[in-house]
Amino acid sequence: MNITIRAVDHKDQRYPTCGDWQFDAEGNLTITVSKLNDWRHEMLLAVHELYEAILCEHAGITQELVDKFDMDFEAKRASTDDSEPGDHPDAPYRLPHFRATNVERQLADHLAVDWQEYETEINSLP
Repeated sequence: MNITIRAVDHKDQRYPTCGDWQFDAEGNLTITVSKLNDWRHEMLLAVHELYEAILCEHAGITQELVDKFDMDFEAKRASTDDSEPGDHPDAPYRLPHFRATNVERQLADHLAVDWQEYETEINSLP
């Protein structure tokens, strides 16, 4: 298995998201995160996506299931809604997302990242 993490322009994400993970047919994992103003922010996104992907794989929650939920959520999102799809009670990967966010917050603390600044930057992506 290979794991690749890439920072991309936000417009180059598969759908309106700042972090994405995909397994290919050989079981290789590719994580894409939107380029941000601080490398630590990009690393937080990458760690979140890695942790979430691992937990989803372990629980048998497929990428297709996560993608469908996320893409449907984004298509229906109100312009004033800045919530995370994975936080929604109906998200099939809610628990892996919640656990990944906990790890992400711990790492933010270790890297002296202000969580509010980080969230503000993410929520300001077009």
